[in-house]
Amino acid sequence: MDQYFSQSPDVSSNPQTWSYVLREQTFTFTTDNGVFSKNEVDFGSRVLIEAFRTPDIDGPLLDLGCGYGPISIALAATHADRSVLGVDVNERALSLAEKNAQQNNVVNISFQESDILANVSDRSFAAILTNPPIRAGKQVVHQMFAEAKNALLSNGELWVVIQKKQGAPSAEKKLSELFDEVEVVKKEKGYFVFCAK
Repeated sequence: MDQYFSQSPDVSSNPQTWSYVLREQTFTFTTDNGVFSKNEVDFGSRVLIEAFRTPDIDGPLLDLGCGYGPISIALAATHADRSVLGVDVNERALSLAEKNAQQNNVVNISFQESDILANVSDRSFAAILTNPPIRAGKQVVHQMFAEAKNALLSNGELWVVIQKKQGAPSAEKKLSELFDEVEVVKKEKGYFVFCAK
C-alpha cells in the first residue's frame, strides 16, 4: 500500500466526514484512504495545535506536510489576522484540505503541492509548524528542518511535534545544530513539542 507521503496514493477512494474540537472550536473534516490519520486528528497534531503560541513577529504561517489540513485550518480559524499556507506532496490530501477549508468557512488559507519547500522557496514565514512524516525516514525529516530554517523570517520559529520513541532526541539534536535556541514547549504521552528559534 502506498504511504501517505507519496504524491498519488494508489488506493481506492472511500471518503468519510467527521467533527473534531481543536482550540475550543468544532471543525468538520472530510478524509479518505491514502492520507495520514484518516479517522481522527492524530494525537501529535492535536498536541502541536494546542501548544502553539503566536510568534511575536508579523508574517504568514506555514503548515509543512499539511495532509488534509487540520493544523493549518485550526491555525487559520484562530488567527484571522494571519495568512496560512499548507503544503504537502500528497495530491489527494491537498484536495481534501481545500474542501475542508471551504466547509469550515476558513478564507485566510491556501494550499500548494510541494516536495518539502521546493515550490515555495520564494516566500518567508513568521512560523512553520510540522508533524513530520517519520516513516519517510530521518534524512527526509532533517531535510525538512533545514529547509524550514531557510524559509523563516528573522526571529521566526519552527514548531515540531515528534514522539520520543520515533526520534525526538535525535530531532532535538538536529534542531540544536541548526537553530540558536530550542525549547521543549510541551511533553504529553511521549510526544515532544519543540520550538526552534
